[in-house]
Amino acid sequence: MMPPQDKILVTVADDFGLSPLVNAAVEQAARGGILRCASLMVGAPAAADAVRRAHALGDALRVGLHLVVIEGPAVLPPADIAALVDAEGSFPSDQVAMGFRYAFSPRVRRQLAVEIRAQFAAFAATGLKLDHANAHKHMHLHPVVGRLMLDIGREFGLRAIRVPAEPATPGVARGLGDRALHAWTRVLRQQARRAGILTNDAIIGLGATGHMTPPRVQSLVDRLPPGVTELYVHPATGQDDILRQHMPTYEHAAEFQALMTTRVPADVRLASYADLTG
Repeated sequence: MMPPQDKILVTVADDFGLSPLVNAAVEQAARGGILRCASLMVGAPAAADAVRRAHALGDALRVGLHLVVIEGPAVLPPADIAALVDAEGSFPSDQVAMGFRYAFSPRVRRQLAVEIRAQFAAFAATGLKLDHANAHKHMHLHPVVGRLMLDIGREFGLRAIRVPAEPATPGVARGLGDRALHAWTRVLRQQARRAGILTNDAIIGLGATGHMTPPRVQSLVDRLPPGVTELYVHPATGQDDILRQHMPTYEHAAEFQALMTTRVPADVRLASYADLTG
């Protein structure tokens, strides 16, 4: 961990591999913008294209696993994890229902562990070095998912994860749900600490997910607190059918432009998680 007085910004693009438009934005932002990391959905439609681009970028882009255990494709055949996915091999989108099943069904937990291991193995098969891990829709905040991600991930060299704890923004009211979520992140942070896994101190991008426009990102980066802060975004060069289906209101192109135009202050160090874990 870096000294507490340092300001360190880790920039991460989620949903790498979901769409060629996402992949193109990630590549361009790594070459000419402030992007240092991306989180790969190993079972997504454009994952092979994402891996090809990542290898071409080398150390300019560090890649982690974007674990999918909700609203997205699994990597194992549906017959192997029938308690988790539908006939097409996709996880349902009801986070509350799945959360209860992960917590209380031994059969579901066994299949969940097998699928999480398969996703880490699929990432390892890409030949990319594992920079970090997080989960789609932040499902690793679920204690069962978080524990499995940490325990299985360490076998594959996992050394850093995202804790989605966003500081209060001056002048912006924080509701009861926001405060409860922030408090609940302590569980994941404690799990990671016990596992010897690095975490970010704070995150920016949670409250304005999908709407991290250039002015908003610049303002947040200019007011960065001491410690390790992760900026996470969902960039794309445009919108196609898959992005409209899953994120119809997101300003993907604006988030891409934010990565291309944001100026990092002189007292802020831009980094990947790999830079911090050595």
